[in-house]
This record gives sequence, structure tokens and C-alpha cells, in this order.
Amino acid sequence: MASGSPSGRSSRDGPGGRPTRRPPRRVWGWSPRRRSRPVRRQARASHDRRGRGGQRSAGARGRSPDRRSVDLPRQAAYQAVAAVNRDDAYANLVLPSILRDIGLVGRDAAFATELTYGTLRHLGTLDAILTDAAGREVARIDPPVRDALRLGAYQLLHTRVPAHAAVSSTVDLVRSVGPGATGFANAVLREVTGRDAEAWVARLAPPLETDPIGHLALAYSHPQWIVRAFAEALGGDLGETTRLLIENNERPAVHLCARPGLADPVTLADEVGGAPGAFSPYAVYSGGGALGDLPALTEGRAHVQDEGSQLVAQALAVAALDGPDGRWLDLCAGPGGKSGLLGAIAAQRGARLTAVEVSEHRARLVRQATHDLPVTVLHTDGRAVGSTPKLAEGHFDRVLVDAPCTGLGSLRRRPESRWRRQPSDLPALTRLQRELLAAALRAARSGGLVAYVTCSPHVVETHVTVTEAARRCGVPVDFVDARPLLPEGMPGLGDGPTVQLWPHRHGTDAMFLAVLRRS
Repeated sequence: MASGSPSGRSSRDGPGGRPTRRPPRRVWGWSPRRRSRPVRRQARASHDRRGRGGQRSAGARGRSPDRRSVDLPRQAAYQAVAAVNRDDAYANLVLPSILRDIGLVGRDAAFATELTYGTLRHLGTLDAILTDAAGREVARIDPPVRDALRLGAYQLLHTRVPAHAAVSSTVDLVRSVGPGATGFANAVLREVTGRDAEAWVARLAPPLETDPIGHLALAYSHPQWIVRAFAEALGGDLGETTRLLIENNERPAVHLCARPGLADPVTLADEVGGAPGAFSPYAVYSGGGALGDLPALTEGRAHVQDEGSQLVAQALAVAALDGPDGRWLDLCAGPGGKSGLLGAIAAQRGARLTAVEVSEHRARLVRQATHDLPVTVLHTDGRAVGSTPKLAEGHFDRVLVDAPCTGLGSLRRRPESRWRRQPSDLPALTRLQRELLAAALRAARSGGLVAYVTCSPHVVETHVTVTEAARRCGVPVDFVDARPLLPEGMPGLGDGPTVQLWPHRHGTDAMFLAVLRRS
């Protein structure tokens, strides 16, 4: 979409010139007195006096900040970023518990959240800048010091925190987690202050004209292979790819799903100080405050769910179907968001949903999410269709396959995923996707419908997987045009019969939808 991104940014960028980027938000700052090269020598000298790579004793690794010297929001952000980088934790899981433990609420909690997610989103570019500023690879910096420097660089380049405050608070943080490296940290951060974000990209990124993928990857902090995959899915349009990368680095609104028959979206929007969604009839955009113990959530009348996920589940429910329509199946149900929506729709239509989940923990989450709905949860592998009467072949009228995938469509909500996923993950995932879709097609009755969904726009996980599975499944199938199954007036749905949603076009995660009918 040329100009309709949710944030209202200009789309005047493209392959013919330097991409348009949002000006840095830092409004105060200072530059070091020394020129760039001497500062880097000072950084190296300070570093070397503390040992190779700035490393301290093993006891300093993973150390929590000293609460006496570090303000609480930065302490919380550091702990979250360190847990993500050290323990492969997920920010959306660890940060809430850290905020509770420290007792942060309101603006302090919001600042800690901004620092955590912003640092993780911009990690690749921050590391490139810190490498240049320090005169050595960030991998050679002691991990606690490295994470503190990342937080400091993010504040300097992407927030309105005054430069002196960002430097001082980061040095205090380094003093608490990596004693002895404060001189090194101070020198590196002073070097970072010498340029704004635009100038650092101009210095470090390869030219857009000769290496567009490399340029966009560094400018917008995505691995090159992901930028290449996005560009391929967008037909090679580098301008639109740029808008997608920008949107992935924005903080997304929290989307709620008002379960049909149980909650009214307008009323729910009033409760959360938000607004009804743009496309899904069940969507509500949160006003930004903490949801806490919102009654609609605790009572099971609503749940947190991206609007794109709501749309693809609803598409399966509204597709025309001849014959009986009482037996529905969610073949990969955990953690239960789509099962909750489908179960609520099924309750209104006298149908029943069978929700299958291979993980015991996630199966428990599905049971919790579908409590009091006409949903039966099976803890088993979705590929086991035909092995049990509860999962019989040719038995179900509507089948959803929300297949495990790389999750490249939700990078704005899970920023650490962009740095963890690798191209080598694809073969095993796509094999599993084909097997699950083939099982779903066997589970559907003649004339029944199957919706294949992934939260990834990678063509190998979308078009390649669905066409190969349909060809190999052993039962006759036809593609149904999915575009009419989405709300009228949705822009940018392509030529069909499949649909790809996009953050920059629709304000949703990048959900892919294919609908097939078993002949």
C-alpha cells in the first residue's frame, strides 16, 4: 500500500535512491572533543587495560545490576535483554515478571519496555555501530558489558534521553555488572555520540545502489537472509520492502479479540480506552495501558490476539460449505487463540471444535483458553490423523492448520526471533508443514474445507509448502479463492487464490492464508 501504513509514514523510498528513514528522536546531545579515531584508540586502551575483550572474572558474567547505582527502569531493561541474549529467553515472557519483581508501573514500566524491545529490534545495527566505536567485534566484549552498551547506544540513537544522561546511566550500569570496564564504556559511548543514527548508517552500510539487501539489512536491523525473503515475497519491490522493515521496528498496538456471543467490541474498546479494529469484526486495539486483570480477559470473554490471526480463523468459519457443518478441527491448536475464537463461533452455530496440540504444556493452555466453549482438546500429534477414532479420516467439515513456522511475520512483536532464526531452520519446518497439511486434507470429509495458515511470508513456507502438499497428499483438492473470505474493502490482497497480510499494508502480523476444498 503506497501510503496507508498505520503510522502514516511517507513511502517516498525505493531502489533508485537512499531510503527515507524517520529522523532520530534524540533532541539533545554532545560530541566528544576528540576526533573519531583518537576516541577509538582511547576505547581500545581502556579496554585492553581490563583484559582481552573487556572480560572480567567469570563471576561478573550474568551479574544483576546493583540497585543502589542503577535506576530501576534501566535495571529492568538490562535484566530482560541479558536474559534474552544469555538464556535464549523471550522478552514477552521474562519482562513482565521482571517488572513485577522490581515493582515498576506506569511510565517507568513503559520506559523499561521501550528500552528492552527497542534494543532487541535494533540489535544488528547497534552491534555494527558498537564494533566501529570500540574498534573490535562486539563478540569480544564481556557479555554483561556488551548488553549494557547496547542499551546505552539505543538511548543515544533512538530516544529523547539527553546524551549526558544516557552515557552516565550506562556507565553506572557497566560499573554494577562489569566492574573495571567503566573507562572503556565511557569512551565507546562518547564515540557513539559523535554521529546520529542517519550518519552511522551512512558510514557503515554498503551503498543501496550496489548492495540493496546489505544496505537495508544494516539500515533497518534485519539479517540479510530475512530482508531477501521479504523482498522476494513482495515481488522484488525494494520500496515496499523498506516500508515493511520500518514497520517491523515500530512498537505494535496490543490487539484484543472480543469473542463473538460473549463480548461486544465497542464495549470492550471503551473498557481498555482503545478502538474497534479496522478489519476483523472482533478486533479491538488497546489504548496502550496495562491490561492487568481486565474482567473480559479473566472471564474468558476476550483474549489477546493479533487482528491478522483473527481474520484467517474467521475466513475458515465464513467460507461456503455444502452439507453438514458441525465438526470442526484445529490441528495445531496451542496456545489456543484461534481455538478460542473458533470455539466461540462454533457455539453460536451449534458446532463443536476438536483442538489438537502435541505439546502437553500448550495443550493445557488450550484447555484454559477454551474453558466453557464447545471444544475438546486432544494431546497428540496432528499428523496422527486416522490413528484414533477421535481423529478419524474424512470426518471433519472445517479444518484449520496453523502450522509451526519461522515466525517471520511477527518480528515486530517478537524482535529476538529475527536474530535466532536461520535459513537452516527451513527444511525441517517445511517438511513438518507439508505433513500437517496432508494430514488435515485427509481429516476433511469430501467437500470439506481446510485453511492452511502460517505467520510467515517466506515463499518456501507459504506457496511452495501448500502447492507441494496439495500435490502429494493423495486426495483430490481444489483451491478456494481466499480473498472474498476477508472483509470487503481490505486493500493489497493480491491476485489470489491465496492471501498474504502485511504489517505495513494492513497493520497485522504477516499472516498467510490458503483455503482448499477436498473434492
